[in-house]
Amino acid sequence: MFAEAPVAIIDIGSNSVRLVVYSGAKRSPSVIFNEKIMAGLGREIPDTGALGTEAQARALAALARFHLLTQQMGVVLTRTVATAAVREASNGDAFLDQVRAIGLDPHILSGKEEARMAGLGVLSAIPDAEGLVGDLGGGSLELVELSRRAVKRNVSLPLGVLRLDALAREGDAAFARKVVKAVEATGFADAGKGRPFYMVGGSWRALAQLDMALTDHPLPITQQHAMPANRPAALREPLRKLDKDLVREITPVSPSRVPSLPRANQLLVALVETLQPSALVVSSFGIREGLLYDELDRETRKLDPLIEAAREAGAGLGRFAQHGDLLDAWIAPVFDDTPRQARLRLAACLLSDIAWAAHPDFRAERGIDMALHGNWVAIDAPGRVMLAQALFCAFGGGRDLPYPAIAALCTPEELKRAQLWGFAMRLGQRFSGGVATGLENSRLSRRDGALRLRIAQDDAALAGEPVERRLKTLAIELNLRSELQIGR
Repeated sequence: MFAEAPVAIIDIGSNSVRLVVYSGAKRSPSVIFNEKIMAGLGREIPDTGALGTEAQARALAALARFHLLTQQMGVVLTRTVATAAVREASNGDAFLDQVRAIGLDPHILSGKEEARMAGLGVLSAIPDAEGLVGDLGGGSLELVELSRRAVKRNVSLPLGVLRLDALAREGDAAFARKVVKAVEATGFADAGKGRPFYMVGGSWRALAQLDMALTDHPLPITQQHAMPANRPAALREPLRKLDKDLVREITPVSPSRVPSLPRANQLLVALVETLQPSALVVSSFGIREGLLYDELDRETRKLDPLIEAAREAGAGLGRFAQHGDLLDAWIAPVFDDTPRQARLRLAACLLSDIAWAAHPDFRAERGIDMALHGNWVAIDAPGRVMLAQALFCAFGGGRDLPYPAIAALCTPEELKRAQLWGFAMRLGQRFSGGVATGLENSRLSRRDGALRLRIAQDDAALAGEPVERRLKTLAIELNLRSELQIGR
């Protein structure tokens, strides 16, 4: 599906119709355009069994716009999929005929296909995800088991947000019993106990945004935001008091999402009761990203999405040819990092030249912004903070992040480790001038209480005063003495 030119997914859902255009690295494509219309195609299905006339008109107008946009953007391949509402509606085929008349080629995903793609989407963003995925759409809820980086069993249930009001007509207790019974019938209850539950879908992302707003989370990024399993129960009372104006004041949640939040949370409470997960983790990736991931070959799937995205960003914003891998290998002998730490250190090195075009007084701030607010996946909030700390030091910001509340997401030990990466990167970039040659002909190591920089004789002139100062600074931070060796 991928090409150098953009590719697009058009998702005709039960609640929203969305166009997303992607470009860039296959393993971690960048979103270059994203637009949705809350058409509500599935809103009338519980009562009439058919797509509503007004909803169809809104959806078709959006789809005509999307089709024209993809042509004007030079999109080389568009994949159009429809889910539960169109799949189940008595007039679904007639609606798709109108979609084809626009010039699109829609494919109806079966419930099993929809579930599988949701699971693949989570794996695309969180490769080590292990547990259950719940993808809450307008017309259905997909449950998917993930194990050993693969999608296992999966099921689609008629528990979408547009159906929940009808399910709750007999009261909250009856609602909970129906959800529990439906899940137990699938055999998924045993698979969820003590494992993370990964939440996919706009309504659950909105709940996460509300949770972060109510708890004053210092880094309100939904991807991989984790909540305790009992948090939805605690949100029931705040949700009763919410209105659109208040939501608009405290969160970025779309007002159109507000009416569905209480029921989406009620469903989540019932699922927690049944599945007994260890935690609730948000995934911003779902069916659309699963469709992209499904197209990749096995070797490309194995690539780390964080590292690939950092490598692409570093190559696009750096001064010279990307050499972050070499810089990482150059500073690695100084550290005894765990695999998790080594991965973050590599990401920092790949981004070690992204701020050169900024004014010198603001380069450190540019590094913080890229780390904290970049559209990364496969990294949690503490990981973002460590990345920010490393880049802040590397770009000359000093030792401590200027945002204490954000820094508090990490332990002091994690912050110190990231500081040391930053000082080491700063030394490497100054010594080499930002190019690979100097690093290739030198070696940084620690031994016998000394931090030693060994330089080839032909590169002896690189050992200037700025290099000696930065070598000494890093040595002091490591409680070592500094040694500079030429030609040995």
